[in-house]
Amino acid sequence: MKLSYFPGCTLKNHAKNFEDSAICALKALDVDVQELERWNCCGTVFSLTTDDLIHHIAPVRNLIRTKEQDSDKLMTMCAMCYNTLKRSNQRMRSNPDDLDIINDLMYREDVKYAGDVEVLHLLEILKNDIKFTSIAHKITKPLKGLQVASYYGCYLVRPAEIGFDDAENPVILDELAAVLGATAVDFPFKVECCGAYLTVDKPEVIADRTYQIVTSAAKQGAEIMAVSCPLCAFNLDHRQKETSAKYPDFKGMPVVYFTQLMAIALGCPEKSLRFELHHIDPKPILKNKGLI
Repeated sequence: MKLSYFPGCTLKNHAKNFEDSAICALKALDVDVQELERWNCCGTVFSLTTDDLIHHIAPVRNLIRTKEQDSDKLMTMCAMCYNTLKRSNQRMRSNPDDLDIINDLMYREDVKYAGDVEVLHLLEILKNDIKFTSIAHKITKPLKGLQVASYYGCYLVRPAEIGFDDAENPVILDELAAVLGATAVDFPFKVECCGAYLTVDKPEVIADRTYQIVTSAAKQGAEIMAVSCPLCAFNLDHRQKETSAKYPDFKGMPVVYFTQLMAIALGCPEKSLRFELHHIDPKPILKNKGLI
């Protein structure tokens, strides 16, 4: 299988642990990942203003790059990139006038976009195309005994028309954790917002959210949390320092990308996991379980 891949900005720096572990895991699944040439930032967030078309140029230009790569499907892993690209694509498909204006604005592009690219998240591809059953057959190191809380946040499942799982009770990450041999831990804060960009000027709000989310998972028996969004990863992992300062009773928890758990289970080398990028080191719990 070949996949056209949009990495987005953060996976090339602070979230290299996300990208490197995903590429290694996909290679173990016989997937050829082909990064888009000349990709640009997705735009970061979907523009909600009806008369603001200029902010849709960035995501649509990446869809043009997909067509230039002779593909009609684009895979991304960052939840925010997925949300932005898919919602802009949906707007182009449902509003021909907007699409015409966008194409006119990008008159120097060799390809006119026609709304014919499908934006997919890696989790969708794993479940629907590669199949969880096929992944199970390739596992060399089951995550036996590891209690994993899957945190979905906002962008994978909301709004409902672009989400690929139930907006209130998603299960796809939990299903993947079980396939990898771990014990999936359900907890009530798995779709609560982490605080998002308030981390820039109001880290105290993030400390509150991190305390509630991580503590909720820990009360249900979780030992580690899996995410699919670099911003969520930053808020729930790196902001644990501020959380501990504000809440003396707070007990931290390692936060990893779901692709890191995949990479471990599929036998990838530890260097692909890039644990040095974490604030709370996942290695002690993983070593205790005999997984690294």
